[in-house]
Amino acid sequence: MIEMDADAFDALVTEELDLLPDEMIDGLDNVVFVVEDRPEDGSLDLLGLYDGLALTERDRYGVGELPDRIIVYREPHLDVCDDVEALRDEVHTTLVHEIAHFYGIDDARLHELGWA
Repeated sequence: MIEMDADAFDALVTEELDLLPDEMIDGLDNVVFVVEDRPEDGSLDLLGLYDGLALTERDRYGVGELPDRIIVYREPHLDVCDDVEALRDEVHTTLVHEIAHFYGIDDARLHELGWA
């Protein structure tokens, strides 16, 4: 486990977002990225969450909808990582995983691709 305050972790997540391919980011529509300390249940088991309606299901999506959220949880990441390099890798994987959910890719397919 490593220690990192909320501001430093938020900056790391932003840096990792900036490193993602434009093709992955450019298609995101009405999505915000949020950093929170822990999931609502207080567990350390969940690293991230896509909270929204996948692009493949947006036929029911209306104008004025609140933005979907991709949440990255700080404390679970810090709990599973031993150093900053491992933390960067894990945040990167979490971002790709949750963005994939926006595009309609489910956990089973992400496992096949090595992103889960």
